[in-house]
Amino acid sequence: MGEPVKPELRRVGKSQSPIVIVDEFSGALEKVLKIAESLAPYPPSTNYYPGLRRKILKADEAAAAYVVETCERASQFIAGDFGLDCFDLLEASFSMITVRPSALTLPQRAPHFDTTDQKHLALLHYLRISPETGTAFYRQRSTGIERVTETNIDLFVGTAKSEVSNLPQESGYIHGSNHFFEEIESIEAVPDRLIIYQGSLLHSAIIPPAMELSTDPRVGRLTTNLFVQGH
Repeated sequence: MGEPVKPELRRVGKSQSPIVIVDEFSGALEKVLKIAESLAPYPPSTNYYPGLRRKILKADEAAAAYVVETCERASQFIAGDFGLDCFDLLEASFSMITVRPSALTLPQRAPHFDTTDQKHLALLHYLRISPETGTAFYRQRSTGIERVTETNIDLFVGTAKSEVSNLPQESGYIHGSNHFFEEIESIEAVPDRLIIYQGSLLHSAIIPPAMELSTDPRVGRLTTNLFVQGH
């Protein structure tokens, strides 16, 4: 892969939480796409992710090598902008959002967080994108929470359960601000763009109502999702 270019650091919300954006990250997008396509078909996700998720295993030699190189190249940004000396890879997968808006569960209609651990980071590599998609970050209006911690998790979850149950069934994927959540930042999905952020930040994919929800990685919205634990 080529050298990363155009790194950008954004600090978002009242918490001024860091988000790193690196364009032209791999410099070898077509190679990565072929690796991802070779592992199809993908199985359904086993968590709240609204689609398909193919975990990358050590036995997936080409994909595993891509993951290792991604971590190595991202390490300078993780150290410099998140203040972490080192990190461990927890999980990596190729992912595709495929659940139609009307079939989402209530939790899938609202922004979510991955963990309360502030040293747990998400690395999201956009591979094949659809127009007007990306990732948005949010503040829970009634509590002001942008980043979920061990201190505020009970307040956030209790409030979210009460409020999200009032969302209309046809609300689908959250798109911009609504009555309960205020969008504090949005990042456009660009092929070969990597973003790095704390998993405790409230976030959601930006999925336009008319987006094609293909299960074919040669056609649909395709990303690599990595989760790392910093030290």
